[in-house]
Amino acid sequence: MYIKDLVGKVPKEVVESLDRRGISKLTPPQELAVESGLAGGNNFVVAAPTASGKTLIAEIAMLKSVIWDRKKAVYIAPMRALVREKYNDFRKDYPYLKVAMSIGDLDSLDRWLEDYDIVFASTEKFDSLIRHGISWMESIGCIVIDEVHMLDEQGRGPTLEILISKLERMCAGAQLIALSATVGNTKELSGWMGAELIESDYRPVVLERGIEVNGNAMYEGGREEAMQSTNRIPEIRVAEDTLKRKKQIMIFYSTKRNAEAGSEKLSGMVSKYITEGEKERLKELSDRILGVLGRPTMQCEKLAKCILSGVAFHHSGLVNEQRVMVEEAFRENMLKAICSTTTLSLGINLPAHTVLVRDITRYSGSSGSEYIGINEVTQLFGRAGRPKYDTEGRALLIAKSKSDAQDLYNRYILSDLDPITSKLGVLPILRTHILAFVATRFLTSEESIADFMASTFYGYQYSDQTRLKQIVREVLKELGDWGFIESKGSIYNATRIGHRVSELYIDPLSAKWIIDSIPRLTDDLSILFMVCNTMEMRPYVRATPEAEERYFEYQSLADNSIARYDDNDFMFYDPVKPFSTALMLNDWISEKVEREVMKDYRTTPGALFTKVTNADWLLYASMELAKLSRFNPVKLLEMRIRIKYGIRKELMDLIRLEQVGRVRARMMYNNGIKKAYDIRKPESQERIRAMFGSDVAKKIISQVVGADEEGKGPAGRA
Repeated sequence: MYIKDLVGKVPKEVVESLDRRGISKLTPPQELAVESGLAGGNNFVVAAPTASGKTLIAEIAMLKSVIWDRKKAVYIAPMRALVREKYNDFRKDYPYLKVAMSIGDLDSLDRWLEDYDIVFASTEKFDSLIRHGISWMESIGCIVIDEVHMLDEQGRGPTLEILISKLERMCAGAQLIALSATVGNTKELSGWMGAELIESDYRPVVLERGIEVNGNAMYEGGREEAMQSTNRIPEIRVAEDTLKRKKQIMIFYSTKRNAEAGSEKLSGMVSKYITEGEKERLKELSDRILGVLGRPTMQCEKLAKCILSGVAFHHSGLVNEQRVMVEEAFRENMLKAICSTTTLSLGINLPAHTVLVRDITRYSGSSGSEYIGINEVTQLFGRAGRPKYDTEGRALLIAKSKSDAQDLYNRYILSDLDPITSKLGVLPILRTHILAFVATRFLTSEESIADFMASTFYGYQYSDQTRLKQIVREVLKELGDWGFIESKGSIYNATRIGHRVSELYIDPLSAKWIIDSIPRLTDDLSILFMVCNTMEMRPYVRATPEAEERYFEYQSLADNSIARYDDNDFMFYDPVKPFSTALMLNDWISEKVEREVMKDYRTTPGALFTKVTNADWLLYASMELAKLSRFNPVKLLEMRIRIKYGIRKELMDLIRLEQVGRVRARMMYNNGIKKAYDIRKPESQERIRAMFGSDVAKKIISQVVGADEEGKGPAGRA
């Protein structure tokens, strides 16, 4: 079907946008969706390979809702980076529509969203918006769920499942579009959603899947091809073969350490394929990467050095700014190779001609080394061969021998996708959602909650609801015992503090632990241990010998506490690990050099930043709970400021100034400038100029001293 044939069947704005983008023809899944009633409001589950055009199906549905039906549209995805990318694409393609993105603060109603046509949001953020009582639920006409196979994921899956089930009830009549490339039980999923199934194996870029063994690639259909490289290391062999084709490669590893090591191994070879002009641009990128943090860490230096050779690593240990820089450089073909963990497996559009999945096993705490699933490998393979960049692509695994190759071939290329299953039936997961049901008055009785659970994917997959009903009963009793809900007959109501816990979007178990701990806080470390000994701070850093020794001083804080998590939790509870994490944050606020913190706790800049961000949120939540419990939150507020900037208490006044971070604040303090007021002194201004240069000094001084008075003695506060 040609785009011109859509006239009258879809909003004309879609046709005009597609024409501007140079798209003249629909793909088979797009055509099938249009012919099956996409513009008529039917629900759809679209299961098709990466790059087959699933997003356009959602686009048509959203535009139909906004333009024809005068309703809102909502796009929901699990990863913030994916939400951001789709938001940016949509805003560019439809600049005249009011498009908003909401992925941040989980304790905010974001009232401004009411004025927008289309809202792009992460799963947790949209669930949080519902908890805060957004007023525009009934105005939603289309809901898009991207990467719906995440229902199968232990951590995020339950929230997504609950959210879909909520939206089906709260937005009755809204069109539901679910998208995925890796669902083995599509009929079961579409049956649960009451949706028509659009299933296709169409891919605009031909993808050859195969196994690399001893310098040869064995593809489907029996075709073999020799690598254009004789390097003895398989990933270097495949990478060099790719670069000789003037293409880019993405290599997936199971761990951050492996990805970094792989990047270093590739550097020498890749550098030979970099032009002089590219070397200059890569030097600029390397310098920018190195300057992201106040003081570069060893990881920053390692990444910056690799980038000089045209290769980079990408994983959750990088800070977000560094990840974005790497992605953009790969899109622009400055970087020829990326060595990544699964951080790049979902949706992000990067132009890799070749994908190599080097590691097909992963360590599991419960069962040791185990093979990764076929769905995940298929998802990784989907990054290869992107439209706009390639006419064909290839995805490879590595085998040590021909017999090993045959085993991998049978396991990952010949096998069907695995079915996805609900991960909802676990008590810790249901605590936060059941409290939200009661707090928002969405469901207020054990019977109504059990009926709702029967409507979830879990209820659809498992006919015997006995275990789930028992969990619901246990959770309600638990929440009542903790003072978060109370009952009048068969009806439950949230208490004032229970309602606030739900809004704060923290696990009720964490909230109960915080409430019980607040009266017992004695010093900085006890505050940090309170924050770290929560569900939200997992996974913890490794337990250091120092943590094991010093924990016994603080053991009384955890004794007889609710924080002794039960066996239903995802991992065995070891209090020394959260205490070790608290020690790491204590080193951070003691102004220990970042490089030393990384080394001592075997962590990364990105992981440290995540812990700092999570601690900031939990300290905010602790302040809110302290107020409701009639405790003074000042110490928690001070700790929140110190955690944010990584400073000792004496720098809190200086850190308020723009251009002043933890390093500059300490330099100023050590040079006699102990308060912002001291900057009024001419001698202090001279010291600041000597330390930071005239440009930075002017920006700092002008915040305290009027520009016309600078250097002339005391002046009024700016």
